[in-house]
Amino acid sequence: MNTQRLFAIPRPGLRWLPVWRRNFLVWRKLAIPSVLGNLADPLIYMLGLGYGLGGLLPQVSGVSYVSFLSAGTVVASTMNAATFEALYSAFSRMHVQKTWDAILNTPLSLDHILAGELVWAASKSLLSGLAILLVIATLGLTTSPLALWAIPVIFLTGLAFAAMGLIVCALAPSYDFFMYYFTLFITPMLLVSGVFFPADQLPAAVHTLAAWLPLAHAVQLARPLLLGEVPSNVFMHVGALLTITVVAFAIATMLTRRRLLK
Repeated sequence: MNTQRLFAIPRPGLRWLPVWRRNFLVWRKLAIPSVLGNLADPLIYMLGLGYGLGGLLPQVSGVSYVSFLSAGTVVASTMNAATFEALYSAFSRMHVQKTWDAILNTPLSLDHILAGELVWAASKSLLSGLAILLVIATLGLTTSPLALWAIPVIFLTGLAFAAMGLIVCALAPSYDFFMYYFTLFITPMLLVSGVFFPADQLPAAVHTLAAWLPLAHAVQLARPLLLGEVPSNVFMHVGALLTITVVAFAIATMLTRRRLLK
């Protein structure tokens, strides 16, 4: 494969839709267990920590701890759902099941496959985030119409983490490789991005570094919206997530081309 083609800008257009539809039709057969599985972990965090630990804490940032935690839980659930889909499921289709090889024998290109995988992972993470959002609304933890603006935030967060996940998928020799990504990046980011406690409680240097992380931008957008407030620096946070999505997807495309189209 020539260098010019390897580093060409991805231009999938709308031809990724059949890839998205194929993944949706497969997922639909196990939709209920999949949604319940995505709900379990964030609900344990929100209910266990929110009401359990929250009962021992005073208000955090002017609200109850469970209300504070709920917004972080929404974006953390979105991050996990998008990441798992872009890593384990996409890797299975690429390397184990050889689904991507089969699709490449059709008029679709690798750019279409990757765009379909990106949007599908974000769509699946949107369902996960919406499920948590519905639980939060049912519990009365958010009542403001502004909370509806959290929906595009959830989808944008899913896109950013799906794009980064596809980079790791392109580099991974096996499923075991993904543990490095979770241990060295996802888990530390979960702890310093303001999901469980205000990020300004961290040491100044750590807080400054954490503010650049994608999850921190998502939290800064989602939490005010669920509390009925307009986020500050909206365009900066949205622009950061969009930039991460575009750059990470371009890198993922180049790495996957190098891996599959040698």
